[in-house]
Amino acid sequence: MNKVWSTLAVAAMGSVLLTGVAEASPAKYARHNDAAAQFRKAGISWTSSKNCADWNMRGCTSFTNINKATVAGVIAFKKLSKCRVVITAGTEVGHSPGDYSHRKGYKVDLSRRDGCLDRYIPSHFKRAGSRRDGTKLYKSPAGNIYAREGSHWDVLYYNGRA
Repeated sequence: MNKVWSTLAVAAMGSVLLTGVAEASPAKYARHNDAAAQFRKAGISWTSSKNCADWNMRGCTSFTNINKATVAGVIAFKKLSKCRVVITAGTEVGHSPGDYSHRKGYKVDLSRRDGCLDRYIPSHFKRAGSRRDGTKLYKSPAGNIYAREGSHWDVLYYNGRA
């Protein structure tokens, strides 16, 4: 763990006094390769329409600057649901902006391909209304929001639980 020495200037003496050790907070964001390795280890796969992971290219699926809590949330959801989980979007450009957006590391899109998520989410999570565009929303016990969109679930992870 990184240690950061804090210093306090003592003006009257013109000298510097060591006041102790402060813990550096752990990084909030994961690097693409680190998140990808965690997903792979948990049996979670991902795909992109352009077969790439470039953070700055629309159509790629990137995990650059994804929140570590989002990674943990996807993994927890996979374990809980026992569904096949395929991520189809991460933090790459091309999504709606906002404080809790894909780009800021809070959201991923999960494929609806095999129907397991479509069965699990509505039967285990509470209906939470609809978005302005009519998309149905479901809220997990942990407070995360699952939005049923056309070909995928748009998931907002507030914390590292399912």
